[in-house]
Amino acid sequence: MELWLFLFGVLFLYFVFRLQKSSPKQQSQKYVDGGHKNRGERTQPGINQVLADYDEKRSLATFSISYGYQEEESKNNKPAKWLKTGEIINVKGLQIAGGMFYFGGKLPSLDGYGSEASLVDDALKTVIQPITYEDDSLGYWPKYISISEHCRGAYLNWLASNRDNPETPLGYIFIYFYGLERRIVVDSLQDDVEDSEYKAIFDELLRLIEIYGNSNSFMNYAVRLLEIMCLLRPSVVSHSEIENNPKHDSILFKYRLAKIVKVGKPIPADLALAWLKFNPDYNLKKPAIRCSQEFSEMFTHLYTNKYGDGIIIRPNKTRLNLEYYPASSSLRGVTISQEDLPDPSNLKGPIKKLISIAEDCSIALDSYSRYLGKENTSRSDISAILLLPEELKNVGVIHGLNKFEKWAEESISKHGGLVDFSEFWEFTLLPLPSKVNNKESDLIQLFSEKAGFGLVPDRRYHMTKPHVDGKLVLFRGGHGRDFEPSKEFNEMGIILRLGAMVATINSNIDQAQISLLKQLINQDKNLSSIEKLSLQSYLIWRINTPSNVTGLKALLQNYRFNKKVAVSRILVSVALADGKIDPAEIIMLEKLYAILDLDKSLVTSDIHSMTIGKASTRSKAKPSDPIKVPSEYFHLNEKELAIYESHTKDVQSMLNAIFVDEEPNLETSTDEADLEEIGIDPLHYSLYEQLVNKDRWTLEELDELCKKMGLMISGAIETINEWSFEWVDAPVLEEEADAVYIDRDIVEELEKINYG
Repeated sequence: MELWLFLFGVLFLYFVFRLQKSSPKQQSQKYVDGGHKNRGERTQPGINQVLADYDEKRSLATFSISYGYQEEESKNNKPAKWLKTGEIINVKGLQIAGGMFYFGGKLPSLDGYGSEASLVDDALKTVIQPITYEDDSLGYWPKYISISEHCRGAYLNWLASNRDNPETPLGYIFIYFYGLERRIVVDSLQDDVEDSEYKAIFDELLRLIEIYGNSNSFMNYAVRLLEIMCLLRPSVVSHSEIENNPKHDSILFKYRLAKIVKVGKPIPADLALAWLKFNPDYNLKKPAIRCSQEFSEMFTHLYTNKYGDGIIIRPNKTRLNLEYYPASSSLRGVTISQEDLPDPSNLKGPIKKLISIAEDCSIALDSYSRYLGKENTSRSDISAILLLPEELKNVGVIHGLNKFEKWAEESISKHGGLVDFSEFWEFTLLPLPSKVNNKESDLIQLFSEKAGFGLVPDRRYHMTKPHVDGKLVLFRGGHGRDFEPSKEFNEMGIILRLGAMVATINSNIDQAQISLLKQLINQDKNLSSIEKLSLQSYLIWRINTPSNVTGLKALLQNYRFNKKVAVSRILVSVALADGKIDPAEIIMLEKLYAILDLDKSLVTSDIHSMTIGKASTRSKAKPSDPIKVPSEYFHLNEKELAIYESHTKDVQSMLNAIFVDEEPNLETSTDEADLEEIGIDPLHYSLYEQLVNKDRWTLEELDELCKKMGLMISGAIETINEWSFEWVDAPVLEEEADAVYIDRDIVEELEKINYG
């Protein structure tokens, strides 16, 4: 038995001896920060972006804890002091001017164990090293007194620098942070910190977040300290991004919400959205994260529309308890004294209402978000702006429409809204197309509407499209989402087209002629203010755009005689408005009379009868020298309007005397100039005209017809369908196994557009 006791004693002494010779270091892994490296990574500047990135991660860091070396004994008995910004000291040969740390030999930890973690003691052994140096002593909860002499040297080197190297090991950043934290949660509560210094520390924390905010752990602790600073001295510091983007454990948010609920005020939209972000049971969808600004504005819009000033919450029984848990191992938890407040932050009812609004916002922004998720895209892209919901029109202006808006306003003020198509197109940042098809036409319409302007011609309302080398006309306000053109609007559009053809025939446009056409618009009481504005712009476009007679005969040939006479009187009035009739105007009037199926020889007699005020007299004359017109006949007077109205049963509007609801038959022949404008050659258009005479053609019938015209059947079908696609985005010919069918709906659309 004694032998066993002896052997046990020897073995015990052996292990004690081995332990005394072993290194005091505790071997353990350094912490792993949520997948990030220990070294700080370079981030995009600005706390707003860092906070946004943090919201997307929505998770705290995970760690393997290391306690570093044991604390080294110091013989420095000098009491520590806080160095303010600008105080210069020399430590181990390094000049440090930035301040903001504790310096000295004695500053006990408030947890009752050892020295303050951030205290810089110049009596400790130090070997100056590069800022990026680190070893195993730089563990979790590092302390200046317990890290190696080489790490102390690297930390002092960082303090002496601009403190902005993103490659600095995070352990050094935390040692520095511990000092800032103690200064706030200990010294400032004892009124030892002036407001100016308090604000400087707040700004320093924001600066550190910009550089080292990629670390979830540092971000978490730094934001919590910023929140406590906002709570302690709200008149000195505040930060809207921190207030509006709370983490799941945000004490600042809890306090703000509690104050509102206690006094019975409505929850404002920004606080409601913050509540949604605070709630741990709901994760924001991708559009809310990728498009945070747009999501916030959309949420505010929908929330305000539904709840006005906001939801009112009754105070609950749960009381608010505000506690701050420090990052430093040298400090203890701090309970913030405040008035008795409820804690409604975990109520389920209000959150359900907010989640419903958030889901609607995510759906509305989904297409916009998906576009921005693609490579090489930007919020200022025309494609992105057009995907914004209508409620966010002002956001589109901020992102890319502001320059266009200024240009449009200037064009309207100086040139009546008349602009070149090519100049407008430059704002889309897209290559200039060789031809304006439906896609390009719709794009410029949507673009102008987003900026709050109307555009002429609008193929939806004016039945025509602009040309690449042509003009456009802008007007303020636009047609609006719910605009539906009236019968009077469409009729007036035809009148303006005909009148512009007469006024522009000799390229010398007289203002009196334009004034007469404007008078026609303004005197029609059946037109809305938006319709009048659109038609005024349409008139400007027509007199600045080459015209033709495409489709006019088809539009007018079924009108009764008295209505055609009324049309002719208006055209003669336009010609007379400038006080003379040129031969070219007479020729144009004769051409239009022929389209109206009126005797063109009546043109000159109508001119004479109208100038002498005898509507029943028709004398023949030749279109030779210009005919002088009395100077007082420069406008369409009330007497003439009454004459025109007398030709119809509808006395409410002069224009209603011209047009009826009958559907006209389309013209069956078109000259080459007209066909060039609508985008098809005469041969294929002739084939198209024959094909639309019946609904179905066998392949044998079509092949025989094409051979007679010298065309290949496959190429002919393709050419006609391509032309149809350009105008209505659909084929007019549908090819089956044994026949080709004519789509009557597409034929009707083509007729409306190409004969408008």
